[in-house]
Amino acid sequence: MHSVAQAFQLLMNHLSTLGSQRMPLFDCLNLSLAEDVVADLDSPPFDKSLMDGYAVRATDVERGTVSLRVIDLLAAGQTPTKAIGPGEAIQIMTGAPLPLGADLVVKIEETTRDHEQVHIKTRCVTRGTNIVRRGVSARAGTVILHAGAKLSGLRIGILAELGQARALVHRRPTVAILATGDELVSVDTLPGPGQIRNSNEAMLVAQVQAMGAIPVPLGVARDNREDLRDKIQTGLRSDVLVLSGGVSAGMFDLVPNELREAGVQEVFHKVEMKPGKPVWFGIRDNTVADSKNSPATRLAARNYVFGLPGNPVSCLVCCELFVRTAIRRLLGEEPALPQSIEARLQQDFVAKRDRPTYHPALVTWTPAGPTVILVPWRGSSDLCGTVTANSMAFLSGQPKQYVAGESLSVISW
Repeated sequence: MHSVAQAFQLLMNHLSTLGSQRMPLFDCLNLSLAEDVVADLDSPPFDKSLMDGYAVRATDVERGTVSLRVIDLLAAGQTPTKAIGPGEAIQIMTGAPLPLGADLVVKIEETTRDHEQVHIKTRCVTRGTNIVRRGVSARAGTVILHAGAKLSGLRIGILAELGQARALVHRRPTVAILATGDELVSVDTLPGPGQIRNSNEAMLVAQVQAMGAIPVPLGVARDNREDLRDKIQTGLRSDVLVLSGGVSAGMFDLVPNELREAGVQEVFHKVEMKPGKPVWFGIRDNTVADSKNSPATRLAARNYVFGLPGNPVSCLVCCELFVRTAIRRLLGEEPALPQSIEARLQQDFVAKRDRPTYHPALVTWTPAGPTVILVPWRGSSDLCGTVTANSMAFLSGQPKQYVAGESLSVISW
């Protein structure tokens, strides 16, 4: 059996980023850049006013209160047509280019206006005050965003400022989702004796969407080889196939064998953790003919396949740890591995686990830092017990009395 750290290492050894494509900027949220982005212009491209006020010469206002003749009005988007001479001012709006001769902008709140005269009421003689100089944010030719940067709303705004209407990004992976088991019925069905609703599919679809990938729900494969085999083949048309259930050691746990029959090579099966010990991961390398169907020219393609336990909390935890790591890697995000934070335990807790445990938890941010409560949870089938959880806290595999105030490593989901 592998440790979680070993499973992560095996996962990373077999994953690589997907191909890139140039996409409209509005479709790039949460995707990662596949190239450096360079400023094509200075930013800002000209000296401009930081305030509404009056563009003046510092030498004219160094004596304090002074009256100047207003010779023009300059709004954002306009080009200055007049230069400022001695005793003159130009009324200027925020963002407007600085006129020739001006080296200072006096805020409008520090002035009064009388027809064509403006009266400066305060001593404000420092050259450059209330002015944004050309190129202060970036110079043309400077790398502003590096390959691998994940595109938030802020960074998409930066790309827009840089004139990037389309960005070269790593494409979103498609993730087929297949639940297995004769006991599963659809979520809108009243379960009969021995049946349960298919909560894993809905949960995995939502998790995959939140990861920035494209979910492809395939419904339920029943516990017979023919149905499972057919649906696995359909799932292998996607970049990633995620199955839930059928990966343990029972009579009807058919998934590992059927995946091998489909040409999927096992990388690891069973990880020393709770919940989620039976988790399975494998790969399949394919050769796909090019558009001309030439046997001499082949394009390499790889499927990544996860077999997650059927119990919903095990499914949830394994998806957050392993599938999310894979999606990050395929999207070109760094770091791909889960990043934990340290949070102070709010209540005493007695751990009786025999394996390292990822316990559902509630993290709250306080002025003193994050705190964590381990939610009442009755095991891997108790999905409702996690209703208040927003994260999972790591507990060592040793029985231990955890005391309020001590620090725990926590991974948010």
